[in-house]
Amino acid sequence: MITGDLMTTIASNPRAATDGWLNLRGKVCAVTGAASGIGAAIATALAEAGAHVALLDRDIQGCETLQRQLSHVTGKLLSMGCDIADERQVREAAASVERELGPCRALVNGAGILRATSLAEIELDDWNAVLAVNLSGYLLCAREFGRQMRVQGTGSIVHIASISAHHPQTHSGAYSPSKAAVSILSKQLAVEWGPSGIRSNVVAPGMIRTELSAAFYAQPGVTEQREAFTASRRIGEPQDIANAALFLLSDRASYINGSEIGVDGGLPCMLMDRVPRPGFSAR
Repeated sequence: MITGDLMTTIASNPRAATDGWLNLRGKVCAVTGAASGIGAAIATALAEAGAHVALLDRDIQGCETLQRQLSHVTGKLLSMGCDIADERQVREAAASVERELGPCRALVNGAGILRATSLAEIELDDWNAVLAVNLSGYLLCAREFGRQMRVQGTGSIVHIASISAHHPQTHSGAYSPSKAAVSILSKQLAVEWGPSGIRSNVVAPGMIRTELSAAFYAQPGVTEQREAFTASRRIGEPQDIANAALFLLSDRASYINGSEIGVDGGLPCMLMDRVPRPGFSAR
């Protein structure tokens, strides 16, 4: 039952209900790809929930800009330049986070790149570059920050994959294969590290409006066409992904391990609705 005092608190500060329910205040969290897009949204949501957040990205200036924008939060923030494909940089970043903020209890593997080309034409260097960030980088971060979690006997890792892990995104090079690999990597981490108190889960975004996809929506009619492919009939925002990620990072999801949450407005269930069925299709 919600008491009158709690109702008053929620009315004056709606975020208080979420903060208390998720209980992320004071938890040390590392977010890769934090300089922009989905990573920035997750880092912002964690900071506003009272967590101590390490902002990791190759774009250190982007991280520092975000940190300035979050000057109002009560938790500690740390901006670091880090190429997650570089083992040394990841190791040094993990050590710095532990030294400056404390042992890491939550990791968001959110960094990612795309090199658009067909599989018939892709250069091996481009294929390897995508896998180095989107897959090997996730392993390196999980390994280094996971060491701190295993010492504590608790921790949660959220990997940002994509619906393209299950539905091929053509002419995008190694992107779909890399995201499919992230899905099984997460499950393997869950099985191997679950006995140590560490959970590993995936959030799979679909149809999310970010800086990278902004050019698509600038084209006339694209927004409406894309909306029609989702059951929710809208385009998602980075905050939609942040909401799912924060839940999985929190103790409220303590019995969710090795799972994947699709945050896509119901796009995958729309296949049969897009097939012409005279006499049955909605008018």
